[in-house]
Amino acid sequence: MTLQTLILRYAAFAVIATIANLAMQRAVFQFGDTGPYFAAAVGAGTLLGLGIKYVLDKRWIFHDLETGMKNHGRKFWRYTVMGLITTAIFWGTETTFWLIWKDDMMRELSAILGLSIGYVVKYNLDRRFVFTGRQWAAST
Repeated sequence: MTLQTLILRYAAFAVIATIANLAMQRAVFQFGDTGPYFAAAVGAGTLLGLGIKYVLDKRWIFHDLETGMKNHGRKFWRYTVMGLITTAIFWGTETTFWLIWKDDMMRELSAILGLSIGYVVKYNLDRRFVFTGRQWAAST
């Protein structure tokens, strides 16, 4: 895979996961907009985005074709741990904007900003610590 293809795929998958994340947040916010709803919205959106991104990255970015619960469990655990680091970037950005402006447009803008920064960091962490095989060719 060429570097350009890698970047386009990764960006497209990030967009898909981001849209799913924000759609889930909007769905939760239909029930209310207080602090607990905010936490539930951000948490539910993050979980949905994480699952979608793992499936897409595993197969189409890192070309990891390993199967089995043990392999999936180990990799998903590592993927999730790496995601905790980048989720802190995302949540911190989104929460800061929400506390300052308390505006849905600014909250979503900050989510996009935080997720974008986080995904760049996450790719590098995943490449180094999760999908450690030499399946991917763009980095060589």
